Amino acid sequence: MGMYAATMVDGVAYGLLLFTVSAGLALIFGVLDVLNLAHGTLYLGGAYLAWSVTDGGLTALALAALAAMVAGAAGGGLLHVALRPLRAGAGHLDQALVTLGLAFTGGWVFTELFGAAPLPAEPPSALAGSVPIAGHGYPVHRLLFIAVAALLAVALHLVVRRTRAGIVLRATVSDPAMAAATGIHTARVRIAALAVGGAVTTLAGVLGAPLLGPAPGVDVQVLIMSLVVVVVGGAGSVPHTLAAALLVGQVQTVGVITAPTMAAFLLFALVLLILVTRGRTV
Repeated sequence: MGMYAATMVDGVAYGLLLFTVSAGLALIFGVLDVLNLAHGTLYLGGAYLAWSVTDGGLTALALAALAAMVAGAAGGGLLHVALRPLRAGAGHLDQALVTLGLAFTGGWVFTELFGAAPLPAEPPSALAGSVPIAGHGYPVHRLLFIAVAALLAVALHLVVRRTRAGIVLRATVSDPAMAAATGIHTARVRIAALAVGGAVTTLAGVLGAPLLGPAPGVDVQVLIMSLVVVVVGGAGSVPHTLAAALLVGQVQTVGVITAPTMAAFLLFALVLLILVTRGRTV
């Protein structure tokens, strides 16, 4: 039972990692209706930044997190520039082609800069210990990550639902013409939302690097898992995204122990079940 308890805590950590990764996609896709297939590239950039900057100290980690948010916000601005030439009302296929090109370009750049081998991204030395959970030692840095990610989830929810910025964002999404008529600069709101989504995703790369470190192909893995979370939880809601990420995290981690040969199929069975159930209730 101790092993299962530690595994379930690991599932919470992995689920919260998926949430921090998926929150940016849920904002960009669910709120702005922009299909960003370069989403995993932003995470990978943050993970490589964590490997490059951190030196085992908490100060370096904080600087890496700050730099990641700035770089991620710039990435969101680049996404806006790349999508701007598309005709008004362009569909998801056009967006997918543009952002897929950005993803391929970003992946190539990272491979040229850092090589094709996975790189270790160790947590700060101050967080290198472990604490007992049901008789098993559990890494301190993962527990701290759980706390930070939970605070991030609460902060995002409060910003979207309780602040003036969140009200302006929701007004722009629900009725852009009416929002513009009231004096809201809808284009700036969209750029700001893209920048925030990029910043959150790149920050997730820095915080999650010890769990899912920098390596070629990680960007694809992150993109797929983010899409799964958004499909399961539905886009545009922070609580729904959080619940979906925690569910997917448990299915992935506990499934590896209970049914290792079927672990790869449990997640997609869950997605299929939810889609079928959701279709019957519409």
